[in-house]
Amino acid sequence: MADLRSNLAGIASPNPFWLASAPPTNSGYQVMRAFEAGWGGVVWKTLGTPIVNVTSRFAGMNYKQNKMVAMNNIELITDRPLDENLSEIAKCKRAFPDRAIVASLMEVCERDAWRELVKRVQEVDIDGFELNFGCPHGMSERGMGAAVGQHPDLIARVTEWVVEASRVPVVVKLTPNVTDIRFPARAAARGGAHAVSMINTINSIMGVDVETWNPIPHVDGKSSHGGYCGPAVKPIALNMVNDCARDPEVGIPISGIGGVETWQDVVEFLLLGASNVQVCTAVMHHGFRIVEELADGLNRYLDARGIESVAEIVGGAANRITTWNNLNLNYKIVARIDQSACIHCNKCYIACEDAAHQCIDRVRQPGGSTNLVVDEGHCVGCNLCSMVCPVDECIEMVRVDTGRPAQSWKERAAAMGEVG
Repeated sequence: MADLRSNLAGIASPNPFWLASAPPTNSGYQVMRAFEAGWGGVVWKTLGTPIVNVTSRFAGMNYKQNKMVAMNNIELITDRPLDENLSEIAKCKRAFPDRAIVASLMEVCERDAWRELVKRVQEVDIDGFELNFGCPHGMSERGMGAAVGQHPDLIARVTEWVVEASRVPVVVKLTPNVTDIRFPARAAARGGAHAVSMINTINSIMGVDVETWNPIPHVDGKSSHGGYCGPAVKPIALNMVNDCARDPEVGIPISGIGGVETWQDVVEFLLLGASNVQVCTAVMHHGFRIVEELADGLNRYLDARGIESVAEIVGGAANRITTWNNLNLNYKIVARIDQSACIHCNKCYIACEDAAHQCIDRVRQPGGSTNLVVDEGHCVGCNLCSMVCPVDECIEMVRVDTGRPAQSWKERAAAMGEVG
């Protein structure tokens, strides 16, 4: 079995699977159950001045037969007293000393307030702090959460305050509701953060009931924008994780968050630069025991490749992401249809004819049947036909030799400039 032990900026855990700061980490009872199930660490639901939450709070987005492909919430930070949370943190750490317990914090942008909160929380045995600069609703209207995370100067300043007062590693949780996440990540690094975590939830309105006109979810007929999360946000999270992993001005470890549900999701985050992952929506949908599938799948994946530890794959594919201008213009693939597998639904033909490049022909065969055949000379390899095909592996995207050496747009532009 591969070594799944993980280390995020000095915060050790027996595996890279953490629970994100969210409803599943709201109490000692839940955290105990999570550790019993096998989770390696938790980020405790955000501590600060207790607030009063509203009902209702959550909304799920379903797509056809798939439930909760995304989720929206308008829940805020802890609504329980700090002393109660700290007592439960201490009990959990005594019961599971090998697991990572990180305290998520949020405060007003005042040095003394942050330092006092850090001092109070450090009275119990914790492994790190995560500064919540990401919450997009409710707290941001009060000058906290994303209101800090959208201003690099504030990120650096508050991070410095906490690092000065902290005896444990400090992680900064970033909001995705920015133009370029590298700038807030760089600010966190300048402030002395030991790691960053991303992404927090995305500004969203889940929907409107077309019969009642009430927003979803609604509180007495009204709502606010909320935080969008779940499997649907994974591509956005992967992009932001990779942006920061490749940026030399960030240069600190990353905890990956956003749509993690399967062991394959975990591998993708690790390959693109995350040192571990945090999970929320998948647990809210399926429960704590999904960690068993995550661990088993990751173990099998590493063992099949002869990889001894999870640390070996961190960032393994990070530098395979580049800018468009560096892509090989002479790389060519085309679609090929396996006629023995084709069910003649015509989805590929319709998609190509109406929305792509009109590269699939309907060719009549002896006996009156019709085959769908790709005109490879005109096929641009866009992948759309294979994406809409309902039969696995019926349409294969095949590389063809163009006879030309690799050449990027930048190289071609430079060559044309030399020609005149």
